[in-house]
Amino acid sequence: MTNLHDNLHRFLKKHVSDGSAPGAVALVARGDRTEVEAVGVADVEGTALMARDSIFRIASITKPVVAAAVMMLVEDGRMTLDDPVARWLPELAAPVVVRTPAGPVDDVVPAARQITVADLLTFRAGYGFSSDFSLPALQPLFSELKQAPPQPQAVAAPDEWMAKLSRIPLLHQPGDAWLYNTCSDIQGVLIARVSGRPLPEFLAERLFEPLGMVDTGFEVPAGKLDRFTSYYRTDPPGAFQLVDAPDGQWAHMPAFPSGAGGLVSTVDDWYAFARMLLAQGSAAGRRLLSPASVEMMTTDHLTRAQREAGRLFLEGQGWGFGGSVDIEAVDPWNVPGRYGWVGGTGTAAHITPSTGTVSILLTQVAMTGPTPPALMRGFWRYADGAA
Repeated sequence: MTNLHDNLHRFLKKHVSDGSAPGAVALVARGDRTEVEAVGVADVEGTALMARDSIFRIASITKPVVAAAVMMLVEDGRMTLDDPVARWLPELAAPVVVRTPAGPVDDVVPAARQITVADLLTFRAGYGFSSDFSLPALQPLFSELKQAPPQPQAVAAPDEWMAKLSRIPLLHQPGDAWLYNTCSDIQGVLIARVSGRPLPEFLAERLFEPLGMVDTGFEVPAGKLDRFTSYYRTDPPGAFQLVDAPDGQWAHMPAFPSGAGGLVSTVDDWYAFARMLLAQGSAAGRRLLSPASVEMMTTDHLTRAQREAGRLFLEGQGWGFGGSVDIEAVDPWNVPGRYGWVGGTGTAAHITPSTGTVSILLTQVAMTGPTPPALMRGFWRYADGAA
């Protein structure tokens, strides 16, 4: 598939050998040509080799999946993009906004308008992370909502979580600014309220089962724990510190299934989701989403000012529904229309509709910040050359 001197196995082996991660599984596909490689070990003790079917905490590459589920409910006629979400999320019926982003959390003004479904999908509802993590209105997202790092067993159940959210002011007026993360968790609650089904059930019925995503969910059953990777942070640098073992936070269904980053999955499961998007919503002769919905998901909806303000996360690119959309060739791997996202647990997944390319990288090492690590950037360079 590639004319590069290196192949995917050698690329991954190099980065595992240099201590970037204990192991990795990666896929690069275009058309009917697919490279998949698994390198290294699932845990630092070496009790299991990394395998193609190894299960990972995929963190924020959960977001495109949840956005697709929102669009299914829109297509079902259960809601429209312009609907105020207060109809299903009454906790957000009368939001207030801090007078200035750097101001105290109790200096607030009423929101100028209601939060809509589209606001949640484009991350412009007023809730979420800005590039300045010191802002007072951001602190309750961490202390009250447990927004980061992923800790599924520590988060309150949806109704309690929404009650807490309702007491936190917006950082910006609805529609004004792109803010990261929180809107995907709200989308997860919205899906459950609109459908009348718990989020895990809705995703399983409407996406995972039709796509054959047999290892994707919010928990890892006991019978699959032998395939579940351990999760580490590099603290201190150069050493792997265990954050979560296979029998830890994901071994039981959480009270709050996080639409922002709660899923576990495999490279082939996410590839099935990616192929559905590339096929404009179809899989195995069955239509799951309309081409129009897929186009909305994979189109940038931000203004230039909003992209600039979100540069710490977006690196000059735009945002669709649930993922970034390349609009500028800032880096060699950027292709206009390339859609996908990265996960703070060391994951990345993208599709490039213009070339039919899919690239997925799964590791088990936490990112140290919003900037993708060298392994991820190197993988994108490789995938761009291989495509």
